[in-house]
Amino acid sequence: MNTLWKSLRWLGFGLVVLLAAACGGGSTEGDAGSTGIVNISLTDAEGDFVTYTVDVLSLTLTRSDGTTVETLPVKTRVDFARYTDLTEFLTAASVPKGVYKHATMTLDYRNADIRVEDANGDAVAVGAIRDENGDPVTTLTVTVRLEGVRALPVVPGIPRLLALDFDLQKSNTVDTSVTPPTLSVAPVLYAEVDRELDKPMRLRGPLQSVNENDGSFHLFIHPFHARWVTGSRPFGSLRVETDENTRFEIDGQAYAGAEGLAVLALEPKYTGVIVRGRYRLQPRRFEATEVYAGSSVPGGEMDVATGSVVARRGDALTLRGVTVQRRDGTVVFNDTVTVTVAASTVVRKAASPDPLDKEAISVGQRLVVFGTLTQTDINDLRLDAGNGYARLLYTDLRGSVVVNDAVNDVFDLELRAINGRNPAIFDFTGTGTSPAEDADPHDYELDTATLDVTGIGPGTAIHAKGFVTPFGSAPKDFTATAVAWQNGQ
Repeated sequence: MNTLWKSLRWLGFGLVVLLAAACGGGSTEGDAGSTGIVNISLTDAEGDFVTYTVDVLSLTLTRSDGTTVETLPVKTRVDFARYTDLTEFLTAASVPKGVYKHATMTLDYRNADIRVEDANGDAVAVGAIRDENGDPVTTLTVTVRLEGVRALPVVPGIPRLLALDFDLQKSNTVDTSVTPPTLSVAPVLYAEVDRELDKPMRLRGPLQSVNENDGSFHLFIHPFHARWVTGSRPFGSLRVETDENTRFEIDGQAYAGAEGLAVLALEPKYTGVIVRGRYRLQPRRFEATEVYAGSSVPGGEMDVATGSVVARRGDALTLRGVTVQRRDGTVVFNDTVTVTVAASTVVRKAASPDPLDKEAISVGQRLVVFGTLTQTDINDLRLDAGNGYARLLYTDLRGSVVVNDAVNDVFDLELRAINGRNPAIFDFTGTGTSPAEDADPHDYELDTATLDVTGIGPGTAIHAKGFVTPFGSAPKDFTATAVAWQNGQ
């Protein structure tokens, strides 16, 4: 039996208890002296699951007197494999004041879509899903105790942050010795109180209001790919702060700071918005670094595909590990989608207003593309982005150091994974200035000029984030914006 110990190593929830009296910020109204607001967010770690999609039926908090509060207004479908580099706000709920002793989550596996990478790098759906007793799984419930330094007192006027860590490394075991693979699930949950999360946070939902005077706006929380229908019940709301460094993309146009907020203020209420930023504890606030709105948000006027470029032939891109969201609101996972770009495709990097050309998109790059599906056969999905947008997302590399020579500006890796996928599925033809210069996953060349990588010796395990070099211009193969390694290696 093979255990995917790197697969979805943890799934975290951050719960933020805000001022109960903050009803002007869109919180649930009630007696300011008897309730507090809990914001719940979700994330997960890098792993080998290509998709891990289940329904979250319930997330409850239990008070010391036995009172139980449900924090989810409706069940929501989540692909946990998509949250390797960020945390997502899940809900904001008004809860009675008191000391909460337990948090309990219920997952529904009856319509699960769970796939793992096989030895060839292909996505294979798991067959039987069983619990630790070997019985077929329908729903699973996991509870964590909140006590000692992890106690959660909800008191109006005293905001708190509770982060729940659902450890999927310990929760999931895959047996690949049988066909199809089988999955054993034994959920494990941990908790921490008042800790700023390391990962950026994402907030999605329809626009509630904009306040240009104080540089803020409010969103109704509507997480993941849940489609908003006017009149439907939101998952709460949250205030978002912006400043001169906040980057906006609204209906395909780039803005910064106050100009972007002013354009957002012109959008009608319930316009779709996605925000990336950080939640700060001193004082409690959510600071936006990137804001996307209107047709720049999946589920708007265009069809959208998000995945990794594994090959490029001219203007035809092959994406793998793709989430496809159609303009009618349907969302599917498909391991392969063909995307066509053109000179008219608007291309930008995440968090950058600067326009790029289509050659900025190369093999290995993680990408979100807006366009029109011209072929809807699930076995041959095709998207035309000629009149759409392409956004370069941060790409994730895992590997070990081959050479680190600061004098000669050399930092090369033996790649183990690109965006969690086997490097063997990537065809690097055309990535270099000549065939001899095409990227080589066994000697992958990183530009680390802005980073201090002194003293990282050969064989050291590396985790790097950044952007792939434009197509046809390697070496170097990759511009790193962050590099992490384990101390002592």
